[in-house]
Amino acid sequence: MIEVNQQQISEAEIFAEMQYHPAADKRAAMVAAAQSLIIEKLICQRADELGLTKELAALQQTENTDQRQAAQDSLVQQVIDLEVKVPSAKTADCELYYQQNPQKFVSSPLLEVRHILLACAPDDQTGRSKAQQQAEALIGQIQAGSAFAGLASQYSACSTKDSGGLLGQISKGQTVPELERPLFRLQPGLLPYPLESRYGLHVVEVLHRVEGQQLPYQAVSQRIADYLNEKVRRKAISQYITQLISTSQIDGFDFNVNSSPLMQ
Repeated sequence: MIEVNQQQISEAEIFAEMQYHPAADKRAAMVAAAQSLIIEKLICQRADELGLTKELAALQQTENTDQRQAAQDSLVQQVIDLEVKVPSAKTADCELYYQQNPQKFVSSPLLEVRHILLACAPDDQTGRSKAQQQAEALIGQIQAGSAFAGLASQYSACSTKDSGGLLGQISKGQTVPELERPLFRLQPGLLPYPLESRYGLHVVEVLHRVEGQQLPYQAVSQRIADYLNEKVRRKAISQYITQLISTSQIDGFDFNVNSSPLMQ
């Protein structure tokens, strides 16, 4: 049993909340669930003190999970709007962030790529093993002088087989993440091992690479401002919740507000 300013949170409520807090073990899930319920209780109590009775009633009467989450988010936002003063990022702050993090503001490289797709379902381990062996054999043939385009036409399960496996010029965001991550680290040439994606195994050759260019500050200033404003907002909310905890009587649960991830 947990009490928050003499209001109870039962074990049954904690068990019900645990499903929304996946964790490495049952205890960790219980702790996360308890933290969430305590914060919700504190917010509700503060909302009551602020006279947000209509919003509080909407939250307490809603049983649908999605609707309850929406009502809770709305209530939290109104309490935050009333209680937390969040400063906006200044132009000087944005410019300094840009100067200190130039690597974050570079356009995507452009790659000219061709590939041979050996299709296989993600959960077909036997099929994946065979595709791996076939892909390695095809790489060996290409290294020995066989034409990439001819092998693509013969073996690829992708529609690009009709153009020798050419994907054309691609930038980040144009392919699936598990393929994009290794692909954009490559330099021109035939990759000596296949890449794996949800679609199967890929024999890949990068024909040409154009490095990304530094983006001017004017092109990213709003993105930087939005990021810094959100960062400041999260910190302010974290401090506000910490203050609520420190000024409340919470029995049956020990918050370590200096190290707890509950603010997230």
